[in-house]
Amino acid sequence: MTIVIFIIILWYSGLFFQTFFLHRYSAHQTFKMSNFGEKVCFFLTWLTQGSNYLSAYGYGVMHRMHHAYADTEKDPHSPKYDENLFKMMWRTKNIYQDINNQRVAIEAKFTKNVPQWKSFDNFASSKISRLTWGALYVAFFMFFATAWWQWLLLPVAFFMAPIHGVIINWFAHIYGYVNFKVSDTSKNLLPFDFLMMGEGYHNNHHANGGRANFGGVRWHEIDVTYCIMVVLDKVKLIKLK
Repeated sequence: MTIVIFIIILWYSGLFFQTFFLHRYSAHQTFKMSNFGEKVCFFLTWLTQGSNYLSAYGYGVMHRMHHAYADTEKDPHSPKYDENLFKMMWRTKNIYQDINNQRVAIEAKFTKNVPQWKSFDNFASSKISRLTWGALYVAFFMFFATAWWQWLLLPVAFFMAPIHGVIINWFAHIYGYVNFKVSDTSKNLLPFDFLMMGEGYHNNHHANGGRANFGGVRWHEIDVTYCIMVVLDKVKLIKLK
């Protein structure tokens, strides 16, 4: 049971900082926060994502490109231009690394005001950091695993962020329902998005990219992350736009 609880904590904590900090703040800037708050989010993203750490700069720029080029050949990740989800995610990884390491020229509109903390990113993205987290995951499983099947969850800990990416960037462009007619294949994956904390309302988001609340179009579309953001706004830790 300890292992299952551990995976659930990893899933939702890492997912929260992906959608709250990397997506809604870095890519879309749907709210404001202090420089100190930004640095805290960098650290908490590393703490919760561990071996899966994603840079706010690399993620933010790539996601802006996804919106600009959704379901075209320039889209960093689209089921329309990859034979399977593994090829899509491998291509996504390469594009992310090229952007994050500034190996390719990027238009200014994609990089404007995207937060960047290069020294921390270099550390958090390093092989030493990722391997250390991986070793900690293995040690945790060795200490707490009580049945063989629990070890099947270890790869989930190693690849949590790519799994999150596959669910939205692959499945939410193939399965689900549509509230808005848009120029791409984005869909809302679940009527109540308990799995992805609002990220699953992908069609809503593509129709209104700058909106902090990804849900709220239908009565059952409750965006859990936005509910947390409202509380953070009330206590003045962030300022919603």
